[in-house]
Amino acid sequence: MKDQREVIAFYDERMLDHAPDMDAPFLPTRLDRRVREMLASIPVRWRYPEQPGRLQAIYNLLQQQPVPQVSFEPGRPATCEQLARVHTSTYLDHIFSLRGKNAWLDMDTTAVSSGSVDAAEVAAGTAIAAVEAVLQGRASSAFALVRPPGHHAESVRARGFCLFNNIAVAAAHARAVLGCQRVLIIDWDAHHGNGTQEIFHADEDVLFFDSHRAAPFYPGSGALEDIGVGLGEGCTVNVPLPSGSGDTAILKAFREILVPAADYFRPDLVLVSAGFDAHRFDLAMNVSHEGFAAMTAIVQDIADRHCNGHLAMVLEGGYNLDSLSQGVRTVLQVLAGKSVDEPQEFGIAEVDAAIEFHRTAFMSEQEEDRGH
Repeated sequence: MKDQREVIAFYDERMLDHAPDMDAPFLPTRLDRRVREMLASIPVRWRYPEQPGRLQAIYNLLQQQPVPQVSFEPGRPATCEQLARVHTSTYLDHIFSLRGKNAWLDMDTTAVSSGSVDAAEVAAGTAIAAVEAVLQGRASSAFALVRPPGHHAESVRARGFCLFNNIAVAAAHARAVLGCQRVLIIDWDAHHGNGTQEIFHADEDVLFFDSHRAAPFYPGSGALEDIGVGLGEGCTVNVPLPSGSGDTAILKAFREILVPAADYFRPDLVLVSAGFDAHRFDLAMNVSHEGFAAMTAIVQDIADRHCNGHLAMVLEGGYNLDSLSQGVRTVLQVLAGKSVDEPQEFGIAEVDAAIEFHRTAFMSEQEEDRGH
């Protein structure tokens, strides 16, 4: 166990009110008809994957198996002014007009239910609360357990189950209000954070590092050569990976790309878009819980060396409830001070155990005696 650290996990039941129901009557628009036709062509019944049970599974596990040094606090809604730092007023007006309604927002099946806009405001505001907690010294680090997620939401478009870009809203607040000059955003979700990249693509004071499954995997962005534009050229770092990539590849990218980039950039604040769909149970990639722990330790070390440990994480994807909840708990344990062992390649521990079990089965008595 390393030195123990105080961690705040932010959780608010208001975010459970975002619950798109495929059987609910949606607004009668052309988009609704197109989405219905698309879903009708799928041979199995499609349910909205980003559902309230995701947060409930995390919270229930943390109540059943508490992590020492981790306390809970509620979130709060973001204000229109806070949201407008990263989203256009036209886009916000459109989203606010859907409050209390069921509607499709985008052909990639992003939808809202009657409580979704309120929940999205709380998600963005809770990300801000997590950043304030660490910058005000109330915790060594913080984890905003939020939904709907945010990293696919662009300045003018809802995408990929995301309405407001929670981590971008938090980063912009840190710079506008809390005195941060340079913010490092790390996105380890299996899907590329296209919205976060779009919002900060030309910003020289935000370094965006994203490891993800390569195109054509959704959303199809995040090419290696996409490094930002204008003043922000060089401040976008994409690491697209093949589908089978696991701990070894991710940790090599973190150690040999992220760490030197962070050392060069010298951030005032480190934020993580913490998605857990890279876990092997979600079938997108092949990262283990031990891999997430090692990634957390690397990120924590970056924050310790450059910005007095100022580190906040914001939940993104992860749809297998077991791997999602256990992944969050694993990360919280590391944030709270648990030591991390280097993860082994998947199956190596089992092979070592089998070697020991069978070690003497094919030895002569003389060889077995020499082995002892």
